[in-house]
Amino acid sequence: MKLPVSTEWVLHCATTLAQLDPGASASAAQLAQYYDLPAAYLTKQLKALVRAGLLAATTGPRGGFRLARPASEITLLQIVEAVDGTSSPYECREIRQRGRGALPPEDCRRTCVLAEKMADAHEAWRRSLAEVTLAGILASLPPSAPSRTRLRLAGTV
Repeated sequence: MKLPVSTEWVLHCATTLAQLDPGASASAAQLAQYYDLPAAYLTKQLKALVRAGLLAATTGPRGGFRLARPASEITLLQIVEAVDGTSSPYECREIRQRGRGALPPEDCRRTCVLAEKMADAHEAWRRSLAEVTLAGILASLPPSAPSRTRLRLAGTV
């Protein structure tokens, strides 16, 4: 499974926002500079997280993005699905019924075994991501990471 590069961006940005002090926010420009990303495109991705209720956004000179709820209530699956959608990356086009090797219709009454296995794998992937919260990610970071992140995001280091 290959996800768009923007998926990596929003996962890292959400993790960064989770490291901020309560009530603090970071602008898309700050996050874009922090990770050397294109600000306009990153803003679009962050807005998808706002629409999904994962981030909150404020406007104005001191505006920016922050988590909309506690890090313990935001899963990696929610973040990924907010920007990439919920559909499976595999789509069976029933090629087993085409060409010289076409199976007879009576052999194709059940869902293709390959489609079943790919759906199983997608569900396992989704379950795995649903079990991981931003709080769990933060717990695995070195203890110095949040303060370092806050200082570097603010540009004071």
